[in-house]
This record gives sequence, C-alpha cells and structure tokens, in this order.
Amino acid sequence: MYNRLTKNDVKRIEEEIEHRKVVLRKELIDAVKEARAQGDLSENFEYYAAKRAKNQNEGRIRYLERMLKTAEIVEESSEENVVGMNNRVELYFEEDDETEVYKIVTPVRCDTLNNKISIESPIGKAVFGKKLGERVMVKVNDDYNFPVVIRAIDATGTDEDDEIRKY
Repeated sequence: MYNRLTKNDVKRIEEEIEHRKVVLRKELIDAVKEARAQGDLSENFEYYAAKRAKNQNEGRIRYLERMLKTAEIVEESSEENVVGMNNRVELYFEEDDETEVYKIVTPVRCDTLNNKISIESPIGKAVFGKKLGERVMVKVNDDYNFPVVIRAIDATGTDEDDEIRKY
C-alpha cells in the first residue's frame, strides 16, 4: 500500500526523522546510560522506562522511513471547482438533510474531530476529484452507501497549519 503524501508532508516527515535521529536519540541513550548507572537493573523502573522510550523513538523512525519509501506524491493544486487537496468542501447529506464542511487532507494530517478528513476515508474517496454541484455516492461497505452533494469548494487552504499526526 502506498502512502499518499504531499511534498510538504514529505518535508515535514524528513524533518521529524532528522530531529529524532540527531536530538532525541542522543538524549534517550544518555537517559538509558544514566538509569543503568543507578545499580540493580531488576528493580530499576527508570531503566526500563528509559529503554522503552528509546525503543519507541527507534520504532517511530523506522515507521516514518518506511512511509517515505512507499510514498505516492499527491498534488496540492486542483482545477477550479474540483475537489482537491487542502480544499474545504461543503457537503449536503441528503438522507439527514444536513450540511457539513470538511477539509480534504492526506492520511497523516487527518483529524476527524476538527473535520479534516483523509482522501483515503469513504467520504474523501468519494468527493476527491469531483466537481462542484456533483452528487456522489459514499460507499461505506458492500451493503451500505449514501448520497452527498458537493455544495461549495474553498480552494484557498494550505497544509501549513495542519500538524502531522504523531503516534
């Protein structure tokens, strides 16, 4: 599976990897050494906590590097009146007679609590690349899908204000 990322996502991930390798790795290794020097390792909680933090950092580095290796670059720009990356989209849910506004982002920036949905989500997949005024079916699973209408597209957004999710 490919990770769909923007060029800015790639840049930010590379910066996080560099920070974790250069700054955090050294700090965490020092913390392990310091905790080890405190004596008996069988009852030394600080040692196990420091070792776990060091291993979590290394795991995050491997995860991010693997993400970059499998990255598929997605363009941030789109045609006028077409849903693209970083666009705010007003959707009308016909079944519920409700309107919602979502920002379409890459999977590493999704934040559903703040209405930032991934292009990999059911709604994101359904509306990405579609035109203003178009009625599309959102496929939730093989048994259920529902219609939405694209009522408005705001293409002025960027991903500069969106944080990459940290695990």
